[in-house]
Amino acid sequence: MDYIGSLIDGLIDGQQHTPKKIWCKNNGGFMTGFFNFIQQSGIVGWIIMLTGAAAIALVFERTRMLFFKYSLNVDDFTSKIQNLVLSRKHEEALVICAQLENKPLAKAFKVILEKSDRDDETIFQAQDIAMSEVVPLYTRRLHYLSMLANVATLLGLLGTIHGLILSFQAVAIADPAQKQALLANGIAVSMYTTALGLAVAIPAMVAFSFLISKQNELLEQLTEKCSKLTEILTNSHMHTLTKNTVYPEAKIAPPSLNSKVS
Repeated sequence: MDYIGSLIDGLIDGQQHTPKKIWCKNNGGFMTGFFNFIQQSGIVGWIIMLTGAAAIALVFERTRMLFFKYSLNVDDFTSKIQNLVLSRKHEEALVICAQLENKPLAKAFKVILEKSDRDDETIFQAQDIAMSEVVPLYTRRLHYLSMLANVATLLGLLGTIHGLILSFQAVAIADPAQKQALLANGIAVSMYTTALGLAVAIPAMVAFSFLISKQNELLEQLTEKCSKLTEILTNSHMHTLTKNTVYPEAKIAPPSLNSKVS
């Protein structure tokens, strides 16, 4: 509205105010007001801003990992690997997984497939090892975002208490001439820090909810697909070929003493 009003006033007055100049003027006023807002919040306000910067960096990093770097066409990938395993082409399946090792699901499949020629117990152990290696890639550092949101809220409360202390000190010891200004300053610190803490905490909690939902979705996919691969490997597992298993020796019982000789 300020932008439109300035533009209309400029046209009425006959002045040549370009949209770019008006935007720069309004933007400069916004930045000045923002820094004044932070200064009025005091040291607690700057700490809240540092907390907000850390939350933004964490949201950006986790979003890049969970939504982009770790993204994979899960159905196509698992279908291709399962078909190769059922066709006894474990080496080709391992090559595909090695090419996509930066994807957690492919990394887990690779760990399991490397033990595909072992017994069932070893394959199940490989699944456990794969899960223990891959799950931390999804869950890494995300819990800090919830912590930062809570810390920002508590810092806002701390700033509120700090502002109230300043207000009470102004009422108790300040000169009558300065009492009103100091009292207003203490109340301003209380309100500014509370608002700033909530402004950091609310978006951080919303982002945490979206990220934790995506994390749980990826973990469920990982558990389901690894279990299916392990089941296929154990069900189609071939025992080691030996002379005994291929050509079992026929055990002929000795003739009974009571049998009649023809």
